[in-house]
Amino acid sequence: MTRVLLPFPLQRTLTDAMAPLLGARTGRLDWRHFPDGESLVTIEQDLDGVDVALVASLRNPDELALPLRFAAATAREFGARSIGLIAPYLAYMRQDKRFNPGEAVSAPMFARFLADSFDWLVTADPHLHRIPRLSELFRIPARAVATAPLISEWIRDNIPNAVLIGPDGESSQWVSDVADRAGVAYQILAKIRRGDRGVDVSLPSIDAARSRTPIIVDDIASSGRTMIETLNRLRQLGLPPAVCIVIHPVFAQNAYAQLLGAGAERVVSTDSIPHVERDFPRRLAGRG
Repeated sequence: MTRVLLPFPLQRTLTDAMAPLLGARTGRLDWRHFPDGESLVTIEQDLDGVDVALVASLRNPDELALPLRFAAATAREFGARSIGLIAPYLAYMRQDKRFNPGEAVSAPMFARFLADSFDWLVTADPHLHRIPRLSELFRIPARAVATAPLISEWIRDNIPNAVLIGPDGESSQWVSDVADRAGVAYQILAKIRRGDRGVDVSLPSIDAARSRTPIIVDDIASSGRTMIETLNRLRQLGLPPAVCIVIHPVFAQNAYAQLLGAGAERVVSTDSIPHVERDFPRRLAGRG
């Protein structure tokens, strides 16, 4: 078999599900730390003439950056014909311009960093704003897999009488696509961010939500503040508890517990970032 997937430890389960779909086998990649914090990456050596893909969700990109480069370079030393990166969650996409004087514009920098080590990249629903396509960031072939069909199918099967609520205007196109596929109504909220953890969220139209189950949809939940503020507003309006659907469950610190504490009926996510609370019946690997 000339295709080998080398998963970082947290992606082993996802990789085992993907491998037969890609006609590949799961290879060995070990990652440990010396007492001083330096990484030691060890991969299998039988890679001569093989197409290799590293599988790593970039939930902690600063921690993973050097080990990714070490693993890719070592695979090339062992004769790999090509080396790609499957990153279900792709970090460093938000800082695509200089918002304040002196800030680093990290999105293109990180894209160049990855392109130095990999021949191609695949991710799921990257958090792009002012840059419409990955091809404008990456000089290597880069493909974004859409999760909208998977999410719409889940909504259709589980909550057909739903109204989708998008967190802000930037989510309009994506949320409307999910809603159209699921055959449900949707609304888009206005959001004003006050620093890293402060968010003000506008009131939705109450008439469109009274007789439906509200579903708050977002591509990323990091601090969870946007969803928490929306849950609070919906509760103030006397609406039933909302379901929260997240593509990339970053869930920094105790964000998941805070979502439940704010009144979420259920928090549903893909497995792009592994976490013990994941509540989603279908995996990304099961969708072309």
